[in-house]
Amino acid sequence: MPILKLDDYTLDPDGLDWGDLLASWAWLLPAEFTLWFANRFGDLFIVLDDDSVQKLDVGTGALEALAESREAFSEAMDDIGNANDWLMIPLVDDLVAAGVTLGPGQCYSYVQLPVLGGDYSVENIRVVSLEQNYRALGAVHQKIKGLADGTQATSPTD
Repeated sequence: MPILKLDDYTLDPDGLDWGDLLASWAWLLPAEFTLWFANRFGDLFIVLDDDSVQKLDVGTGALEALAESREAFSEAMDDIGNANDWLMIPLVDDLVAAGVTLGPGQCYSYVQLPVLGGDYSVENIRVVSLEQNYRALGAVHQKIKGLADGTQATSPTD
């Protein structure tokens, strides 16, 4: 089995104003946390004051507890199923193979959000700026929280 290079599936968080980027997610994110890293879709892996690790999934607009500590998270990442899910490895690999790559300050985003029926396929993914991704998706998820499944909507990043 090849060795996983984390840099192939994560974004470089340095030099970005994360407070500004995540302002539209304040309704969901805890008041205090440490940004650990982000996958190439902009999903955030954050550490809370109690050292627990949570994931902000920007596609579903959900905050999910993953592990009680960074160490427990790292052990869980050794399970290829968790690594594939959390870093979206198969989809990132498919995008790179299709020539869909990221430049500085960019991430992958959805044409149609998964929470609104979009699928996790190359055809439903596009490249957008991190700023556009976080601002638009945070606002949309705040507006649609609590809507019934199947509610019709269009993409916020158009």
